[in-house]
Amino acid sequence: MHHYMTLMDRIALFGPLDGAALAWMYLLWFVIGWMTENASTKRPSMSQLMAAYRHEWMVQMITREPRIFDAHILGTLRQSTAFFASTSVIALGGTLALLGNSEQMATVVEDLSLTDMPTVVWEIKMLLPLFFLTNGFLKFVWSNRLFGYCSVIMAAVPNDTQDPRAPKLAAKAAEINITAARSFNRGLRSLYFALASLAWLIGPLALTFAALVTIIIVWRREFSSESRRILLES
Repeated sequence: MHHYMTLMDRIALFGPLDGAALAWMYLLWFVIGWMTENASTKRPSMSQLMAAYRHEWMVQMITREPRIFDAHILGTLRQSTAFFASTSVIALGGTLALLGNSEQMATVVEDLSLTDMPTVVWEIKMLLPLFFLTNGFLKFVWSNRLFGYCSVIMAAVPNDTQDPRAPKLAAKAAEINITAARSFNRGLRSLYFALASLAWLIGPLALTFAALVTIIIVWRREFSSESRRILLES
């Protein structure tokens, strides 16, 4: 009978804690993304440090002959985006399958959360990981396409340092490469938060805690990891 419930009836099934936890989740997702991409020069993120190396990569590419090494690196990057895009599609399919079998899913969730709620509640809660998975898929696909654009621009860069077009085209290739990497990182963050959003099935407090743990993990990898320390060594 839940198919005939109005929108307001469905919203009424969620309490203030659910709304607060959901807002907290999206706030942390936005904040960590902004911090990663707009960190200060005094404390750059891992992504920003790698952006500088991507610029240097394209400078070195100008005189490298043959450019098989560069083509191989770019091919590896595109394989990574394709892999995660495929993974996101599989996860999306699994999530949609759960929504199609919501009665059994509700039974499992009730055992975990020790609460008896209408099936429609679990269906709505599954829309949260569905959102993050969809966003991640779109970011990975766009990243893959941008790396493809980058490969074309790289192929157009002359192998002559005296050619005035070489530095300009190499800089363009670097910027496209950085944009592709940024989209890839956004996709990864969406996957992290998609996993965290499953905690909402247990309850709003579990979602709040999962979101906090996720942002700590992402922050540490961007601002306090061993790999970052190595990059900062002079």
